[in-house]
Amino acid sequence: QVQLVESGGGLVQAGGSLRLSCAASGRAFSTYHVGWFRQAPGKEREFVAAINWSGGSTSYADSVKGRFTISRDNAKNTVYLQMNSLKPEDTAVYYCATRTVVGPYNYWGQGTQVTVSS
Repeated sequence: QVQLVESGGGLVQAGGSLRLSCAASGRAFSTYHVGWFRQAPGKEREFVAAINWSGGSTSYADSVKGRFTISRDNAKNTVYLQMNSLKPEDTAVYYCATRTVVGPYNYWGQGTQVTVSS
């Protein structure tokens, strides 16, 4: 069982930055891959970024590539999403989720709201 708590969301002007955190409980966290997803009002949830268990491999949605950076600190059971050059279209509830090496994302946090004003 893994419990995830996101934090760091808020209101920021376009061009600004935020850093989201995903804090996890459970001793096996360092063995899980972690992803960030987002859902804007009236839209489906979409993939944002992912990082493997060791932090050695990352992937990004094209819409955030070059602006967002995912990282993790397994000693702190935390994954981060550094978001720079934010745009109004980045406005959404951001969720983190975990999965095993071969499984689906099956543990989700409650989400944190990010609002980017123009």
